[in-house]
Amino acid sequence: MLTLELVRVTERAAVASSLLRGRGQEKAADQAAVDAMRRELNNLPIDGTVVIGEGERDEAPMLFIGERVGTGKGPKVDIAVDPLEGTTLCAKDMPGSIAVMAMAEGGTLLAAPDVYMEKIAVGPGYPPGIVDLDRSPEENIKALAKAKGVEPKDVTVLILERPRHEDLIRRVRSLGCGIRLITDGDIMGVIFTSMPGETGIDLYMGIGAAPEGVIAAGALRCIGGQMQGRLILDTPEKRERAKKMGVTDPNRKYELTDLARGDVVVAATGVTDGALLDGVRFKDGHVETDTIVYRSSTGTVRRIKAEHRNIEKFHLEP
Repeated sequence: MLTLELVRVTERAAVASSLLRGRGQEKAADQAAVDAMRRELNNLPIDGTVVIGEGERDEAPMLFIGERVGTGKGPKVDIAVDPLEGTTLCAKDMPGSIAVMAMAEGGTLLAAPDVYMEKIAVGPGYPPGIVDLDRSPEENIKALAKAKGVEPKDVTVLILERPRHEDLIRRVRSLGCGIRLITDGDIMGVIFTSMPGETGIDLYMGIGAAPEGVIAAGALRCIGGQMQGRLILDTPEKRERAKKMGVTDPNRKYELTDLARGDVVVAATGVTDGALLDGVRFKDGHVETDTIVYRSSTGTVRRIKAEHRNIEKFHLEP
């Protein structure tokens, strides 16, 4: 039942932020998603704690790390949220913006500070340890190509387009690989590796936000694949923040089940049209949403296209 409840949470956040598509108002769109997501989370019959949020202190009105959500009457659960992944994409009405969250049994999602994380991910069907953060990009690509039975040039890598990745991009291209560069949205970037036949993506590499890394790991737990992450704690202040959250080894390499274990449910609703999800549609008298839901314990992937007729429940602002 909670699986379907999560769908309502991401649907509400997606619809709220979609009202600001193309308006150039990143903060306002994010705030609309946060407000809607918090409102719906607090209606759920759970005793929830936000372990991955949009800040580490109660800087209202963000959903902050440590915030308690739900009615308090129900199972203890960890919550990881990204109310609007791809705020810039939404503000520019570009493809790939989503509202996404994960829920798991209490104490099973990595509680990490809001810092960067080095990540690498591949889809299912490969031997354990096929890629590793401690190997070079070239070694990882060659190992993956060998396992696929192809040449390295036939491997396609997804990388966030950032100045920090200039050397990584150069090294990957030196092997003749194809690279798909994305401007935002690395949760979906990791998920794309789980369906290379549809997306054309074999490997995800690079540095992105740690919160998105935990949510993406939750999705891979449900649909198969391998992922590693390492927090980038490159200042004393970041290391101290991490220590307060229980991170005792600042150089630890986290495996998939270190990031997300137990029974994990992940829901994502499209805000703008994307490769996997359609964006919100406003029709005469109703709203249409497109959501995908993953659950690890059953290996289930549900696609939910919904028509919402009782639209006043969305608390839409003009």
